[in-house]
Amino acid sequence: MRIAVISDIHSNLEAFDTVIRNLPQYDKLICLGDIVGYGPQPNEVIERLAGLKSTIVLRGNHDHAVVTGVTSGFSENAATAVHWTRKRINQTSLTYLSRLQPSAKTEAEGVSLGLYHGSPQNPLSEYVYPGIAAFSAKRIMDESGARIVLLGHTHVPMNYSLDGGMLGNPGSVGQPRDGDPRASFAVLSVENSGRFSLEIKRIEYNIEKVANAIVKVGLPIFLAERLYTGM
Repeated sequence: MRIAVISDIHSNLEAFDTVIRNLPQYDKLICLGDIVGYGPQPNEVIERLAGLKSTIVLRGNHDHAVVTGVTSGFSENAATAVHWTRKRINQTSLTYLSRLQPSAKTEAEGVSLGLYHGSPQNPLSEYVYPGIAAFSAKRIMDESGARIVLLGHTHVPMNYSLDGGMLGNPGSVGQPRDGDPRASFAVLSVENSGRFSLEIKRIEYNIEKVANAIVKVGLPIFLAERLYTGM
């Protein structure tokens, strides 16, 4: 089974469309949340995602903030983008977001998968970065009860193997933060023997087009500038 894994699109339609065009043939698509926030095209991104086949979609903390209006703990720029999005999102898109959950369980070829925007302990908001200590990784695996644990939220790709299991993060489609501005996604391959692998993929997209749109709609210019550096 081949599973396309994406996360943190953040209303960046240009990056999302580029990733979609370059996805390999897949059996299932998993989106680990933060569909909206930061970027200029929330409704268009939601419509495109909702139209893809075989999807499992999680709610991220920015999606949650757009649904609820609660931005405590958000930076000033992030909160501004949430309130901007709430004014422009249509009812169909808002209903779509409101039905999502921040975690899910599934399986592939008999291998269990735990899916979280943040982590099993805090599905919306815990950050789990590459370089995590082995005992912390084991805690996350144990809390999930799954052999493969897929996480979003950090915008940083991760492929961490431990005791026959794995913590994986596809990175961010719409706002990478690992110093590489290219859109990031992953492909999880699972064999019927139980063996699996996660491949992180990067692809260039038209950053200038998105940056100009961010400025044009009145979102903070910082949100446009950071796209060029991937930070």
